Amino acid sequence: MSPHDRRRDYLAPVSLYLPGPPVRATHRLATLLHSCHPEPTLAVTMFVTALAAMSGRGPVDVVAVGAAVLAGQLSIGWCNDAVDAGRDTASGRRDKPVAAGALRPRTAAMAAVVALVVCVPLSLLSGLAAAAVHLTGVIAGGWAYNLALKRTPLSPVPYAVGFASLPVFVTLGPPSHAWPAWWAVVTSALLGVGAHWVNALPDIADDLATGVRGLPQRLGPVACRRLSLVTMLAAVAIVTVYPPGTAGAPGWVCATAAGCAAAVGTVPRWREGSRWPFRAAIAVAGLAVVQLLSRGSLIV
Repeated sequence: MSPHDRRRDYLAPVSLYLPGPPVRATHRLATLLHSCHPEPTLAVTMFVTALAAMSGRGPVDVVAVGAAVLAGQLSIGWCNDAVDAGRDTASGRRDKPVAAGALRPRTAAMAAVVALVVCVPLSLLSGLAAAAVHLTGVIAGGWAYNLALKRTPLSPVPYAVGFASLPVFVTLGPPSHAWPAWWAVVTSALLGVGAHWVNALPDIADDLATGVRGLPQRLGPVACRRLSLVTMLAAVAIVTVYPPGTAGAPGWVCATAAGCAAAVGTVPRWREGSRWPFRAAIAVAGLAVVQLLSRGSLIV
């Protein structure tokens, strides 16, 4: 299929009310869960739950934080698949249930709305201020990206907003009810922007063919690959250098390992389409998360 054919397919109207093929009841839940982008959904949920546990929250509060973040991430993932149904089908994304015809776009859209509604009372368990920040991150971050900003040069902004809200959500709740340190917010925001580069990198050609021209698509795969590593490495540097107290030997070993991974990912001899730059960016992101978690308290 040529890019022009893909673009015509994408521009054809796709109704959320078109019936899909019959799906056995025993497979519906598994199909729906596969459509929520389970890997990033679970990764973000586990990251924030660990932050809550290491920030002094009690077991009940930790569970509440994890449940609220999970609901928010589920809503973002299902919203993404519902909105991108036409583009994913035109790009031949058989890994996505909606594009493969195993799940109706309407079902994904309804699941997204339900998860967002459930996210509200779960977030309120952490207090009004914390809930306001978290819901702002979910809506102004994930939903705004899916519905509008994905196709603009401002596409990294929702990722920065959404990830920056997460440590704020943790610390504004009990027991501290305080704003986190600036380095925790900036580190999370950089991790979010880095995640945007990494997520967009494998799909740049298909995105351009279906009319998506966010910042990664405009910059191209080479710049996107380098920016993903630089952004993640900046997150490691900030969380290593700026928090009060010394990072200690483990912290500096972690930072050195991140630098080595970034160097491996940016060597010019990697052939086009190599997965090693992508893997290097994931490794640097993981080391940044380890550094952030090792800091314990996020409050100055």
